[in-house]
Amino acid sequence: MVVNFTKMSGAGNDFILLDNRAQTISLDAAQAVRLCDRHYGIGADGLVLLKPCVSGKADWAWDFYNSDGSLAEMCGNGARCFSRFVQRLTGGQNALTFETSAGVVTARFKGEAVSVTLPPPRNLQLHQIVSLSIGPTVMHSLDTGVPHAVLFVPDTALADVQKIGSEIRRHPHFAPRGTNVNFVQLLARNTIRVRTYERGVEGETLACGTGVTASALIAAEMHHLQSPVPVQVAGGQLLEVSFEKNAGQFTSVALSGPADFVFEGRIELPEKPGWKAASPALTKP
Repeated sequence: MVVNFTKMSGAGNDFILLDNRAQTISLDAAQAVRLCDRHYGIGADGLVLLKPCVSGKADWAWDFYNSDGSLAEMCGNGARCFSRFVQRLTGGQNALTFETSAGVVTARFKGEAVSVTLPPPRNLQLHQIVSLSIGPTVMHSLDTGVPHAVLFVPDTALADVQKIGSEIRRHPHFAPRGTNVNFVQLLARNTIRVRTYERGVEGETLACGTGVTASALIAAEMHHLQSPVPVQVAGGQLLEVSFEKNAGQFTSVALSGPADFVFEGRIELPEKPGWKAASPALTKP
């Protein structure tokens, strides 16, 4: 089966998007892995399918695969890209909603930038002492649709994201789900810099929207940052997290930033183990 695809980038976090409104595409984890493979497929941190919302809770719904084939509950950068993808397919509306397994997301558009309201964060835990190979380490955690651990470091450029991130991601302290891991540096003027080890990608990505959000909210809680919080990511772009705080709880949490079309094309879906995708036919966005 040959399908049309769109490749998009949200601050360097890249995704494959497929239009499955007709429900003719049926993917499994192995196929998602192949399509996300940067040598044998299109290459991406994740794959997203647009589908009808059968619950009636939103305009649309998605299926989201990490590049390792696992299903993800939520993805902030993916949500912004998905929203622009839907907007392009269905018309120029100023806002839309879609259902994820983490809850309903609302997207609003301003030119090429997108702001998405995220499900209410939960399970905030501060000052956890976790034993690592580098010794006991203080970290904090928050679920912003998916679980995130946050470590404050003097300089993110010196952080061993791959080694320490991998260790924390699978640490018994965060079992059984595991966690994403964010290394956060406080900058001047209410700003932070974040590098993230992503669960499901199993490595550092150029940006992680839910990680940026968790980092900004924990920085606000720990260091009294005010909304909105600008966040520098590894891809060099700037995201922004806005929020309200009522009765000690974060509400109206939104993530804003770019969502760019990279290219479009057609590719044959893998049908058996060992399939290697031919080079996809590409077109400009």
